Amino acid sequence: MGVTISGPRGLPISGNLLAFRKDPLQFIRDAVAEHGDVVHFRFGPKRHVYLLTNPDQIKEVLVTKQDHFKKGKGLQVARAVVGDGILTSEGKKHMRQRRLMQPAFHRERIAGYGQAMVRQAVELLEDWKAGEVRDIHDDMMRVTLAIITETMFGKSIKEGADKIGHAIDVGLKYVANKASSFIDIPLSVPTKSNRQFLESNETLDQTIYSLIEERRNSQDDRQDDLLGMLLAARDEDDGQGMTDEQVRDEVMTIFVAGHETTANTMSWIFYLLATHPHVEAKLHEELATVLDGRLPTVDDLPKLTYTSLIVSETLRLYPAAWTINREVVEEVQIGDHTYQPGDTLMMSQFVMHRLERYYEKPDEFIPERFAGDLLKRNPTYAYFPFGGGPRVCIGNNFALMEAALLLATIAQRYRLRLAEPGQVVEPEPLVTLRPKNGLPMRLEKRE
Repeated sequence: MGVTISGPRGLPISGNLLAFRKDPLQFIRDAVAEHGDVVHFRFGPKRHVYLLTNPDQIKEVLVTKQDHFKKGKGLQVARAVVGDGILTSEGKKHMRQRRLMQPAFHRERIAGYGQAMVRQAVELLEDWKAGEVRDIHDDMMRVTLAIITETMFGKSIKEGADKIGHAIDVGLKYVANKASSFIDIPLSVPTKSNRQFLESNETLDQTIYSLIEERRNSQDDRQDDLLGMLLAARDEDDGQGMTDEQVRDEVMTIFVAGHETTANTMSWIFYLLATHPHVEAKLHEELATVLDGRLPTVDDLPKLTYTSLIVSETLRLYPAAWTINREVVEEVQIGDHTYQPGDTLMMSQFVMHRLERYYEKPDEFIPERFAGDLLKRNPTYAYFPFGGGPRVCIGNNFALMEAALLLATIAQRYRLRLAEPGQVVEPEPLVTLRPKNGLPMRLEKRE
């Protein structure tokens, strides 16, 4: 066994589960402060979870020894929503799917999506009126959903967008609750949350299968969007294409993973700008200098350096994926400890990104910290908002570009203020890290 690993004391049956569920982020930060590099939790009678905060050990789990692990419980549960897509599939299947999808996310290809991103932002602003209070998280969910449907599926789905957004929401809440409960109620039991979940899944299935069917029937074999590429893809070993179900799983994964995460990042950006006026002033100065009042394009991004520092620093403080879990499948040594099949290893971006040993004033919002060689000086896994290893987020460049373009477009025209002075905005760690109870903000037009 090696060294005994300590952790916070738990209750006889549920262990640390209730304390964790009450406030996951504070609970894991406190545990690390008290117990060091590896912390042991017990969730329920038999589930042992080890939280790692040593970047070299995190690298062993995600990269060097990744064969000893499978996805953690949360993503196993997520299969109920996204099926066996790139997010949840394992081993050879995952590699094959990733290879088929990679071209949709190549840099040159993504540059072509920039116009759609800016256009959707401008459309969103047409609904805005100076002085009104809006739920900005809601707005960001709408605009990122519009962007994902246009760039990935080549069409806009205005009429059904709210329904889809709501269905995704229900699905994510279901996954988050189920992943951290130790009583497993099968979907066949008609509890309220099971019923809501099955309804939301049906909504998503109908939407996606009709997109697939429409494209298959239209003799439209263009491949300039993700849907076209998935339908045209052939396996290099057997020449087989994907079944409708496989395409559905990948489309669903991109839907869920690709819009909620960026919407959260954008919400946190506007919250942080509202509470840090000097950062906002510096951003406005850069936008005026580089853009001089016109809309941003992909070609402007290299010059919008401060804009991208704001995005990086927001992803540090509020990473959309706040934890990655892996379950041990065969005995493995990580650091000087041997873990057994069934153990769960937890690596939390939220914790790593706020460790004082890597970041001065870790809880403060200081975009400038990324201007120097911080990322070179720090170990790789001290900052990994998009995960790491062969499973690193396939859409990371897409997301960074989308965030920068949305920020540049919106901040040119509006300042966003918290709706109430002293309003507290707390993160809610579901599958992703979102502002709890939305983000009401007052719109101020910039002249």
